[in-house]
Amino acid sequence: MKKVFSLIFVAAFLLLSVTLSLGILVAGPSEAGANEVLSKDPALFDKEGNFNTNILSDMSAWINDHFFLRQELISVNNRISAMLFHTSGEDSVILGKDGWLYFDSTLDDYTGQNAMTDKELSAAAHNLELMAQYCREQGKDFVFIIAPNKNSLYPQFMPDYGVVSAEHDAQKLLSRLENTPVIDLFSAFGCQEEILYFKTDSHWNSKGAALAADLINQRFGKDTNYFGGTYTFTNDYTGDLYTMVYPAFPGKESQPNYDGQLNFRFTSKATQPDSITLLTESDNSGALLVYRDSFGNLLYPYLADSYGTVRFSRSTGYDLTLEADHIVVELVERNLDYLITYLPVMPSPVSTVSLPEQISGNLQITSNPRANAPDGCAQWTGLADYEAGDTIYVITENGAYMAFQTKDGFGAYLPENEIPTDVVIGHSQNLLRYKIP
Repeated sequence: MKKVFSLIFVAAFLLLSVTLSLGILVAGPSEAGANEVLSKDPALFDKEGNFNTNILSDMSAWINDHFFLRQELISVNNRISAMLFHTSGEDSVILGKDGWLYFDSTLDDYTGQNAMTDKELSAAAHNLELMAQYCREQGKDFVFIIAPNKNSLYPQFMPDYGVVSAEHDAQKLLSRLENTPVIDLFSAFGCQEEILYFKTDSHWNSKGAALAADLINQRFGKDTNYFGGTYTFTNDYTGDLYTMVYPAFPGKESQPNYDGQLNFRFTSKATQPDSITLLTESDNSGALLVYRDSFGNLLYPYLADSYGTVRFSRSTGYDLTLEADHIVVELVERNLDYLITYLPVMPSPVSTVSLPEQISGNLQITSNPRANAPDGCAQWTGLADYEAGDTIYVITENGAYMAFQTKDGFGAYLPENEIPTDVVIGHSQNLLRYKIP
């Protein structure tokens, strides 16, 4: 009997192997699902014409990513994992209660693990304050908004993780932004009885986006009520998280569709919601510049309808020198460290600081000619130790410039004809001076 079962197992295995192999030839290779990035086609030679010594490993990776029925088998495996072990089977997705799905990258915010340090929060607040100050000086209205993680607003459907953080990085950052215009979406969404995020997607739905748009418009003096408009609900939406877990299974949930008229026109060739840049115009007034992430996919139509011209950008280097009456920087809660990873594009503010006579040491600073710098400026960056509350100044023969702070150093945009000679770090009377060799 054991021999019969062994033969059946071997036969089934061989049949499956042959099916998967021949399937690639007959039906073609399996395509990517959701946000997957699959292995590229293996090549015998590299770009320089040399033999690819990794051809076998490249072929193995390609087959693993493209074998026949790959999406179907992934979906079946993940369904079994959900039924038997109550896990999603996909590392980047958390299986919540009542069919809710959450993005795994939001778990640290939810539990309070790997939270931003006091120094990092201070640096992020400092950078935002410099951005807001520059916009004020240029006569532009500026506002910063944080799109909440779904489990920050709707934790009741999360699995039980024991201790959950009482205060997240977002709340800690918002409490520090005394001189930066902000919109607190946590409070705005939290006071709504209606759930405004998708069940199987990581984003807000169209009504949630409408609420955010109304609050942005209100901040800029425009009276809109998209959120209070009429909506038709259709059961035809497939969430991004659902597609990641069950790429081959149909799965639809209800979504609200705004019934009002949104009158705007694209002036860019790109028209897809997730395009890097979208340009629109309408018969209304005002020029708006919006830096956004994927939460802008449902937000942009309302704002496009509200302003005469709008530029929507997914760039992480916020260029504040572009022409606009109003500027919005929207950033999802899980990516707040972007504020100390990427430098905004604007001339560094001219400042005054007492230059200590004592030299504390040398500090390397590097010019970045390929950086996206404002007209007439050059970008300079360096590594440096600093503490929460410190200010970093880059000194030239003509004066001092306040720098942006990064996770492990600083960056500044100086006039092209000025060369840094010193860096001063500290606050009040506790200033350290470093020479630039």
